[in-house]
Amino acid sequence: MTEIRHIVFDIGKVLVHYDPDLPFSRLIPDPAERRWFFENVCTPEWNIEQDRGRDWAEAEAELLAIHPDHAENIRNFRRHWHEMVPHAYDDSVAVMERLIDGGYDVTLLTNWAADTFVEARSRFPFLEKPRGITISGEIKAIKPDRGIYEHHVRTFELVPAATLFIDDSPKNVAGAKAAGWQAVLFVGAEPLEADLRRLGVTV
Repeated sequence: MTEIRHIVFDIGKVLVHYDPDLPFSRLIPDPAERRWFFENVCTPEWNIEQDRGRDWAEAEAELLAIHPDHAENIRNFRRHWHEMVPHAYDDSVAVMERLIDGGYDVTLLTNWAADTFVEARSRFPFLEKPRGITISGEIKAIKPDRGIYEHHVRTFELVPAATLFIDDSPKNVAGAKAAGWQAVLFVGAEPLEADLRRLGVTV
């Protein structure tokens, strides 16, 4: 296995907590009703298109035409987005910062809407510490599409075989491996440290 020289972190659910239930448990208190809303109105499939570059006005208009009775909560998704990302995972951030301090080439690769990432950047200053970031909403491509990994390699001049990707999604980990990267599934900071040591990375 090629020695790892580049380490690429996902952000959501790896470095920063994300949970749409946080505001919506207040906005739609009934669990069954809330589950129906996320399964039928503001679905993950709808939300990922903002990560792919669709703007919020277009996204909201699409749902308002189909579900006019849910207009307020459709708008509430963007309106209360800041509540969905309440804090960073300090232990994961500490691992990333130790890798940077140890001389590893660290970058970030995230599925994230372009406009909400502007807010995330202002709220979480550690996002500026890696060498750079690929934001899906800015380049209009999302993980696990092969093109986003290839874009990241070109942008930051990485050697795929010497690149380790860290993500909480099995599909995104598989996508990185298909692009010729090494990759591990993130399930917590301690298991990540064990994975890094196993791969010969000094944490």
